[in-house]
This record gives sequence, C-alpha cells and structure tokens, in this order.
Amino acid sequence: MAIKKCSSKKVTFKISAPTAKDVRLAGDFNSWDSSSISLKKSKDGVWGRDLTLKSGRYEYKYLVDGQWQRDPLNSLFTVNTFGSENSVIEL
Repeated sequence: MAIKKCSSKKVTFKISAPTAKDVRLAGDFNSWDSSSISLKKSKDGVWGRDLTLKSGRYEYKYLVDGQWQRDPLNSLFTVNTFGSENSVIEL
C-alpha cells in the first residue's frame, strides 16, 4: 500500500487597508465562503491572518468593506470566469 504524504504550510495573508472596517478572505481553500475567514487589524492599518494550507495551488481574494480586491502584494493572478482577477498562491 502506498502512503501519500500531504504536507501543510503556514501562510500569512496581509493587506494594508487602514480605513477599512471589515476585511475577509475567500478562496479555493474555503470554497469561496466570504464569511468564514476574518482578518485582524494591526495598529498600522495592516490586516492579517495565518492559515495552514495543504500543498497545492489556490486562488483567493480579499473582501474589503464589501468590495472584492486582488492581493496587491502578490503579482501572481489569473482571470476568473466572471472576468475579474483572482490572486494565486502555490505551495
């Protein structure tokens, strides 16, 4: 019997949004559920959250005060079926 090793990695998601009231994260890793992952705001206006993800390729976006936004710190992206852009992370 072959045993498949599935490694996981800690990933820190961050976005600067000093005037935002609410920032959330959605992507392939949570079935695009924009209500399940809230980010926390630091004193300098940067919102962040650590997640542990299995190795693979994931598309994601931030939801900043109800507006979808690609990750400005990540140059990797793809065009989704709606014609907008999703950020991409590969682990």
